[in-house]
Amino acid sequence: MTAATALDRQIARYREMTGEQRLAVALELHELSCEVALEGIRRQNPGADLAEVQRLLHRRLELARAG
Repeated sequence: MTAATALDRQIARYREMTGEQRLAVALELHELSCEVALEGIRRQNPGADLAEVQRLLHRRLELARAG
């Protein structure tokens, strides 16, 4: 299967979903991306406490929105 074929199939699957199902997928992907970002922040800042790690994540999200 080519990347283009896989993308076409994924789009077709999303079109079959209800709005609620698509929203659930989007929220799950957002949560996963935040977890990955948090892990990266922890590795880059091993001495940071939870509050600092969360502050850095929020900063990254703000920069992403602004960019």
